[in-house]
Amino acid sequence: MGSFLRNITLAFEGVARNKLRAFLTALGIIFGVAAVIAMMAIGRGAQQAIIAQLEEIGTNNIFIAALSVEEQEEEKENNVDAEEKKKYSPGLGMEDVLALKNLLPSLRNISPEIAIKKQFTSSAASGTGTCQGVWNDYFKIFNLTINEGNFFSNYHQSVGSPVCIIGSAVKRKYFQNKSPIGSKIKCGRQWFSVIGVLDKKDISSDNSKSLGNFNDYIYIPAKTAIQRLENRSRIDKSDVASRGRRGGKTKNYHQLDRVLLKVDDNDELRSTASVAKRALLRRHNDVEDVSFDIPELLIKQRQSTQQTLNFVLAIIAGISLLVGGIGIMNIMLASVLERIKEIGIRRSVGADQRDIAMQFLLEATVISLLGGLIGIVVGIVAAEIIAGYSEITTALDLVSIVLSFGVAVSVGLIFGYLPARKAAQQDPVKALRSD
Repeated sequence: MGSFLRNITLAFEGVARNKLRAFLTALGIIFGVAAVIAMMAIGRGAQQAIIAQLEEIGTNNIFIAALSVEEQEEEKENNVDAEEKKKYSPGLGMEDVLALKNLLPSLRNISPEIAIKKQFTSSAASGTGTCQGVWNDYFKIFNLTINEGNFFSNYHQSVGSPVCIIGSAVKRKYFQNKSPIGSKIKCGRQWFSVIGVLDKKDISSDNSKSLGNFNDYIYIPAKTAIQRLENRSRIDKSDVASRGRRGGKTKNYHQLDRVLLKVDDNDELRSTASVAKRALLRRHNDVEDVSFDIPELLIKQRQSTQQTLNFVLAIIAGISLLVGGIGIMNIMLASVLERIKEIGIRRSVGADQRDIAMQFLLEATVISLLGGLIGIVVGIVAAEIIAGYSEITTALDLVSIVLSFGVAVSVGLIFGYLPARKAAQQDPVKALRSD
């Protein structure tokens, strides 16, 4: 133990004598460790963001969205094989929802979605907002839960009752955080009785662009929305033949904005979407006036891309550590040549080959150890800077810090072995003769 402590002391003294050289030697280790920590923080942050996105939108979902006339024209421009003949399509409607409900065996939940912008008025405030015509399955698809009151009853949904469920932000603005259950709120010209308030739903900025903010909506039964607020399908065939253009303004002939599906098994997402697409094409006279979106598959594709990027970053970090290790080996080999006389003196006063080897091996390890410690600090700071000044989410992980530090020490041991062995094999007589 005394010999080991003496060799450690000599190793630290060797590093202290050449501080600048030791620091420059450790730069490769510093950048390598910092890169590993920052890379793993980015990867873990991306993974957490992906999981959060899935929790927000729910899993195993398929979104069928109605395409506007302009969007259909765009699709045709991109598709050279598209037919030029104009065909009649009834648009996305409630009959499609009922047909899909009976057709798809793997279906767990299904709901129409009708978004109607209206003026909101209560006894406390007024403003503009969106009424969402939905079924109860809508709340299950998006994992929305009730904070007060109840969801729609079967009676509410079947007869189109003037009732509503409000988001947490609507409660705060229009009822001043008092219990709104039993109170009324006016949407456009219609009054609705509040029967439920949803729990607050946090949603990321990425998802809010496509899904909106659940907290800002008033939810009413889909039949209520069609009967009491707006039924866009009430147009004749001449309107459709002219693409709904009157006075230069394009009309939306779809009764619904979206149909939301949730299947039992992730493996059935593609097949269910394929069956639903063929069914809607038949019902719409082969007019492709809807689009299909499977968020989970898109997110998993993004996850795969992120994993590939992480792999590339890991290779870059590994190369940096390798270069750092080679730098340590080169400097230590040069150090052996510079200190041959020191080796000869130590051997002459009783040090054996093992002592000499241990001294130089520990010196290389000290350099990599110090580089690892500095690299950890740099990596943590880099991860915080990336998170603070960009839209990239980072999440530091203790495992990545311990792993990178262990790799740094291992690099010192591995690349310090050859110089240590060369120093130990020096002939003590020849070493004492050197200048």
